[in-house]
Amino acid sequence: MNELFRRILWLPVQGSTVAGEVDALHYAVITITMIGATGVFAAALYFTWRYRRTDEAALTPPIRAPLLLELAVVGGLLCLFLLFWRVGFQQYLRLQSPPADAIEIYVTGKQWMWKFAYPGGQRTNARLVVPAGRPVKLIMTSRDVIHSFYVPAFRIKQDVLPGRYTTAWFEVVRPGVYPLFCAEYCGTGHSEMEAEVVALSGADWEAWIAGAEEESMAAQGLEVAARRGCLSCHTLDGQRHVGPSFRGLYGGVRQLIDGEAIADEAYLTRSMMEPAAQVVAGYAPVMPTYLGQLDAGEVAALVELIKSLRHPNPPPPGVDYPPIAPAAPTEAAP
Repeated sequence: MNELFRRILWLPVQGSTVAGEVDALHYAVITITMIGATGVFAAALYFTWRYRRTDEAALTPPIRAPLLLELAVVGGLLCLFLLFWRVGFQQYLRLQSPPADAIEIYVTGKQWMWKFAYPGGQRTNARLVVPAGRPVKLIMTSRDVIHSFYVPAFRIKQDVLPGRYTTAWFEVVRPGVYPLFCAEYCGTGHSEMEAEVVALSGADWEAWIAGAEEESMAAQGLEVAARRGCLSCHTLDGQRHVGPSFRGLYGGVRQLIDGEAIADEAYLTRSMMEPAAQVVAGYAPVMPTYLGQLDAGEVAALVELIKSLRHPNPPPPGVDYPPIAPAAPTEAAP
């Protein structure tokens, strides 16, 4: 029955673990809607015949529906709406909550291409390589305008915003090649912004990772931090300096001068692009903006560096730290 519905509606194959749930809700909504529309049409035909005027002088008799019938109809429609909402909201929460063991891949949209960066340092253009049977978390941003990451077979679509990180996740059920599109009009080359998701079996994925092994993204982030001057204000070993230390920063709750925020990918990115928007309490807002100075690859590498320092492991070698100044009440935001 599921395959029959899919073919009738011309839907692509169900390529992810959530595609079946999304389609089931789709089928239920369409079926109930069609049944309701058919019932309304049948009732309209019946009333047209039943209450037709047979005599020009005859008056239409008053028609009063029982109160219980009206309450049943209104209450039934309301309950049906709430049922659809509940199922849809549960699916939304699941789509927004990637598993803790998901493989993280950075996605960058630009006019008119998709670029991908992997934690091992590998990079691909227009081809997202993932393992089948394992959850994959996408951390996405744009270099220019709003794009939208859309894989029809996975039933996922997520807007990709310039200067921000948004996330999505999926788990491919079987190896194969799945088309990837941009679903947000992004300029004259929008229709040509195509790519593909290549899902590999476990052994093929491990072979691909080994064959494409490069310097890790966290190591690349260390080089970016040194080259861009981040280490002149931020330390890697937990010591307080002009700005907060990178160690233990990711995932923590940051006390801001006007509230608090979780230091996730979106927060870290905004701290680089709009440092004055979220100033940490106890630090002066002296950090300059890096909007237009850091490309998407450098931002992703810095985020991975900070994420690698969330655990109490030794600081990365190879960097000469600047002298640590005594803490003062006028210090910089991250």
